[in-house]
Amino acid sequence: MPILPALRLLPLAGLILLGACAQQAPSTLTLDEQPRYCDPMELHEGQEFNLRLPSNPTTGFRWVMRENAAPQLKQLGPEVYTTPEDAGVVGSAGVSTWRFRAIARGEARLELDYRRPWENGVAAAKRFDCRISVK
Repeated sequence: MPILPALRLLPLAGLILLGACAQQAPSTLTLDEQPRYCDPMELHEGQEFNLRLPSNPTTGFRWVMRENAAPQLKQLGPEVYTTPEDAGVVGSAGVSTWRFRAIARGEARLELDYRRPWENGVAAAKRFDCRISVK
């Protein structure tokens, strides 16, 4: 009956796995979750995450990078803008996504402003500001 002792360990293994998952930063951030994860957002070297922010470039507003958290983070490509398939309306809002990898230990800031790039001296309509800590 070696299966019975193994079955008794199954709940313990599940708790260990849940605990390990709880220690990692989320793989996706959204603007609404910013306060929960950005004080600071703790990452491990080599860990990747996506930053997803609501966006609507048809209004002229775009997310403009102010601080890219270098050298702690490396951006893994350009911003990718997507709209929900069911929107069905030209000019409807979507999501801008950036991919990052933690590459060096230390602390930095990831800051973006949501504004019209050609309007100098005008305050941003929204701001994303996240402290990053890479262990």
